[in-house]
Amino acid sequence: MTDWIVPGWPAPPNVQALVTTRGGGFSGPPFATWNLADHVGDDPVAVAANRARLAPLLPGAPRWLAQVHGIDCIRADAVAGRTEADASWTGTPGVVCVVLTADCLPVLFCDREGTVVAAAHAGWRGLLAGVLESTVGALGRAPWELMAWLGPAIGPSAFEVGPEVRSGFVEGCPEDAAAFLSGRGGRWWADLYALARRRLRDAGVPAVFGGGFCTATDGARFFSYRRDGATGRMAALVWLDR
Repeated sequence: MTDWIVPGWPAPPNVQALVTTRGGGFSGPPFATWNLADHVGDDPVAVAANRARLAPLLPGAPRWLAQVHGIDCIRADAVAGRTEADASWTGTPGVVCVVLTADCLPVLFCDREGTVVAAAHAGWRGLLAGVLESTVGALGRAPWELMAWLGPAIGPSAFEVGPEVRSGFVEGCPEDAAAFLSGRGGRWWADLYALARRRLRDAGVPAVFGGGFCTATDGARFFSYRRDGATGRMAALVWLDR
């Protein structure tokens, strides 16, 4: 059965959003089953069928991005072909912003009036570089008028990183030390949700919802690159009603 998550956030009624899971598609192993990415080695026929299964849930075709772990946030209305970016925004009803993830953190945004939305792909590289701050800036609203929802990502008990990752964050903000727990052999367990919440807070976004998922440990529902290597991708999508 096709399965998806509807974000639990107090968005205006004209703001619509969902996050797909791995269940209910046409892909075979190791992409089983609802893989929506066309760059991971899956059968293109299966990917097309999976995207067709998504279509009835949306007002139009998602504006797919070529994600590069950067910070660019572009207007989704202008996306055509292979457009490299890690976030997109729109104020146009019916235009669907989307990011693909399989451990990295998807973050959805809207304003309190329901006039703009955005979707951002925030792995540790993107978080450190400033993709969330870039997205907040691109929306053209005062940060305190925005809200954000944190979707399924690898959890803090499963995300082991090297000391260079921790140093990158802590050197920029000593407060980020609280998002890392000491692990084995000088490595660290990192909390992407805590790092994202701190950055959104400092960017002036007061209302942050979601979190609490773990793609790596919930293999029945989520793809996880860290767990499986070759795997599919979930989609996090947000749009304004027509």
